[in-house]
Amino acid sequence: MTTQPASAYFLSDDAPHTVRVTLSVLVDNEAGALARVVGLFSGRGYNIESLTVGETDHQKHTSRITIVTSGTPQIIEQIKAQLGRLVPVHRVVNLSADKPGVEREMALVKVAGTGEQRAEMLRLSDVFRARVIDITHTSFTFELTGSPVKIDAFVDLMIPLGLVEMSRTGVVAIARGDEAT
Repeated sequence: MTTQPASAYFLSDDAPHTVRVTLSVLVDNEAGALARVVGLFSGRGYNIESLTVGETDHQKHTSRITIVTSGTPQIIEQIKAQLGRLVPVHRVVNLSADKPGVEREMALVKVAGTGEQRAEMLRLSDVFRARVIDITHTSFTFELTGSPVKIDAFVDLMIPLGLVEMSRTGVVAIARGDEAT
């Protein structure tokens, strides 16, 4: 008969923990570059939680792809290595670990309501520094910029007040400090 330890402090959790990371991928600004990066993720069953792309240097014809994904630390290292081997990729930086970065996202949030609900919507928008960009007799549309956590918190508070719909840009990120990523 096996005896159980008297305390749960002796239990070990050997399951690998997943982490959420933001990857900055510098690529040639050419047709098919984004398709190759996304194809790598879909071909191996990795999930993309957020994806933004924009040209960063017109003279050098480069673009930055910012990808938010999650996985075990080993999976994240595998993703970085596989991205680094793609032909249009110049550099891959994990902004969650290699070079800590700043993340921002923009959202448009439409909320409908009347009476005291409208006053509460405006009070909350002040707290979150959301701007009213459209107004009708029964609704507001707010523009909100900040971290994904801040946007999630704002949306959670708007749900009981009458959230109609929202649109999010996806995360953009850049490393802190004076060095380029």
